[in-house]
Amino acid sequence: MKVGKIPENVLKRSVLKQIKTTREEVLIGAGVGEDCAILALAEDEVFVVSTDPITGATEDIGRLAVHVTANDLASSGAEPVALFVSALLPESTEEPQIREMVCQMEETCAAMHIQIAGGHTEITGAVNRPILTVTGVGKAKRDRVVTTRGARPGQSVVMSKWAGLEGTSILAKEHEKELLSKYPSYIIDEAKAFDRFLSIVPEAATAVKSGVTAMHDVTEGGIFGALWEIAESTGVGLEIDLKKIPIRQETIEICEFFELNPYELISSGSLLMVTDDGLELVRNLENEGIPAAVIGWIREGNDRVVINDDEKRFLEPPKSDELYKAITYHKE
Repeated sequence: MKVGKIPENVLKRSVLKQIKTTREEVLIGAGVGEDCAILALAEDEVFVVSTDPITGATEDIGRLAVHVTANDLASSGAEPVALFVSALLPESTEEPQIREMVCQMEETCAAMHIQIAGGHTEITGAVNRPILTVTGVGKAKRDRVVTTRGARPGQSVVMSKWAGLEGTSILAKEHEKELLSKYPSYIIDEAKAFDRFLSIVPEAATAVKSGVTAMHDVTEGGIFGALWEIAESTGVGLEIDLKKIPIRQETIEICEFFELNPYELISSGSLLMVTDDGLELVRNLENEGIPAAVIGWIREGNDRVVINDDEKRFLEPPKSDELYKAITYHKE
């Protein structure tokens, strides 16, 4: 397609026509010539806003973009309401690819009752792979907002689902041929299907009802990165038991293939929660069909340690996600 804003007929046919989910809070939404959306909330509610780019995936990029931003909102105790999407696409992009991307976003939004309220779609020579930047708007009661910096010494750290879910799914889809040279197809097929676990909206809702004091969804930098960010934002220490961090065998195998650390691999689909009674929270989550485990404790001081039997390592500030090591990976 030609460089610049996509043609109006393409915008109407392959973007706007695909957006069907609506919310009563969105008074003015996406449309030709509409540069702004208008949203209304109740007097006792607040806006919660988040923005995230998707740069490390091409397949299922629409679904990933929605989940990542909805997860950010949910981890603050908010109900996702609307999304704004900026899509920068390479010149090789064809209209069916645009329609598929928007349909993925709309399908994912519809399942969570989120409205795509606006955005921008452009063909540009500045990128060689699609880049989606999604800004999400959520609503929350003023007294129910949860931040990352609410942890207190003595509290338990609870983790939902498994480490490395998003990264495992991306790697299985983007490098299926290479992985099939070593592993049977059932392992790769299951790893690809990990995208069914990417939403943390249900566990965040349960966690808020259970009285958590801090939450953080696990994205770039993986579990280790998210743990560091919780501790750093509050100024507390951590003691984490490595063997209590849940991880799927598919993730272990795929990370071994690419020589990656699964605990530093992008992990959307997992939520870290800090609470006074970790076992009660785990029970509440499991009653909702959500796997969870107590993986450690908040401590006094600044030491953030991960213990593996007699070994101890100190957590460090998040580095570049392990996923990027595999994007241009070539097996010797």
